[in-house]
Amino acid sequence: MKTNIPTLLILILSLNTMAQQTDTILIEQLMQKNPELFSNILNHPQKNQVQLLYTQVNRNNKNIPSFKTYSYNLDNHRYFYPASTVKLAAVIFALEKINELKLSVKDLSSKSTMITDSAYAGQTKVLKDSSSADGLPSVAHYIKKILLTSDNDAFNRLFEFIGRAEINARLKKHGFNDSRILNRLAIGDSGEPAKHTNPIQFYHQDKLIYSQPEQYDPKEYPLQLTNTIMGKGYLDSAERLVNKPFSLENKNAFSISDQQAMMRKLISPEAFPEQERFNLSPEDYKLIYTHMSKLPTESIYPSYNATEFWPAYAKMLYYGREKDAVIEPNIRIFNKYGDSYGFIIDNAYIVDFKNKVEFFLTAVVQSNDDGIYNDNKYEYETVCYPFMGNIGRIIYQYELERKRDKMPDLSKFRLAY
Repeated sequence: MKTNIPTLLILILSLNTMAQQTDTILIEQLMQKNPELFSNILNHPQKNQVQLLYTQVNRNNKNIPSFKTYSYNLDNHRYFYPASTVKLAAVIFALEKINELKLSVKDLSSKSTMITDSAYAGQTKVLKDSSSADGLPSVAHYIKKILLTSDNDAFNRLFEFIGRAEINARLKKHGFNDSRILNRLAIGDSGEPAKHTNPIQFYHQDKLIYSQPEQYDPKEYPLQLTNTIMGKGYLDSAERLVNKPFSLENKNAFSISDQQAMMRKLISPEAFPEQERFNLSPEDYKLIYTHMSKLPTESIYPSYNATEFWPAYAKMLYYGREKDAVIEPNIRIFNKYGDSYGFIIDNAYIVDFKNKVEFFLTAVVQSNDDGIYNDNKYEYETVCYPFMGNIGRIIYQYELERKRDKMPDLSKFRLAY
């Protein structure tokens, strides 16, 4: 009996799709083995808005990585507020834009002085930056501040440089189709003001080398999302209680799958065809890797008060943001976290140089027991941070015991701090 060719092709494609499906069992099994740590989350996964994505890294004889991914409660259309995790996109896209511009703009680099002007109601200027070595703002220095302590103003300045339309075009170009970035952070930016971005000039020494006029983006960026209406009330801008559910419609969105896909492409460009990689130079990768993994207490420019920004401040996964966490000397965490509206999110690549362990882990958890938003009463300390620390350590322990055909060469991630 002859097999129909189209039928055979469909069968092959179906089997291939099944083979590539994400495992949804392993993470839950690991949590079930530790009920003292995870029983509340396992019993109420939707209450705490948990989504997890864990990816194993396996390398071949040439040290090229391949990935195997596991998920828990993953839903790319179930909305959570991504907070500062969107800043990683701004870091990458700002450097891509610099690399494209410098093909025609002599002496332009990420270290060039970047002066931000204003041209629309509510916009502000930036002429100096006292936290940098030379006292001047630049794309590179904004990136350091974003990656070290998630500085909001630094993100806003990169958002203005890239432009809202270009940010969203680059998201689509790189295949991040369940995400959008619509506005600046922490200044109440929304609606029409968010569509206007500032004029910007770049200088080489005292010479103007590039001028970018103000930009306007009329577009909307609709996504098919559920769960955008939350809770039972919120405090308005005058801190009055409004007894209606809180709407997070028309806000930034950055799905867990897109977050980890961005991190994988950033950390392991060699695993992707050249045309799919980010347009970043070796110097760009070094800048990002160094400051993603550097602790605030290791930084000189900018420098930070250890009381306000302790070593584990930006490291939710594995350390749980514990103020007295003992930092493991052989472990480095390359990550971008976010926290707002009761949500804690962390997107990380974790490396143990001593034991030759590496893996990706992206997680979101929320706690808002009173159901009121904007009241700053969220259970970060008792629910969210412990969960993040525990899930990071449980996956790490699993990785310690996992057999690998080839041990990875992790030398490119050994950086000078």
